[in-house]
Amino acid sequence: MIKAFTRIAEQRIAKAIEEGTLKTDGWKDKPLPLDNDRFVPDDMKMAYKMLKNAGYVPPEVETRKEIGKLEDLIAKTEDSHLRLKQMKKLEVLMMKIEAQRAKPSSIAHDDEYYRKIVEKVDAKINSSR
Repeated sequence: MIKAFTRIAEQRIAKAIEEGTLKTDGWKDKPLPLDNDRFVPDDMKMAYKMLKNAGYVPPEVETRKEIGKLEDLIAKTEDSHLRLKQMKKLEVLMMKIEAQRAKPSSIAHDDEYYRKIVEKVDAKINSSR
């Protein structure tokens, strides 16, 4: 069974190269990049890979993307009222991620860290004016 799949794959690759539809520039004779899945349990790797290939993004990853965008927006916002509103939304997203974890992160519970982040964002905004 595996030999049949290998043969079909090799035939399709050869056909694509022959027709010129397969571009090998940049990766010819080089190993394929490996997925960084060292934190995924061995028994779940195939399922995660299938979901990733299907375009599914886990909710935590989507929330983290949203957090990154919101952090950039906070750094660029000059209006202090709007920035405060965005920071509250950021706090809600952080709590959402925290609720999904089995073990809470120390950062979310560190008020000193949060204060330093706010000061850094304020200093960055004030220096760009």
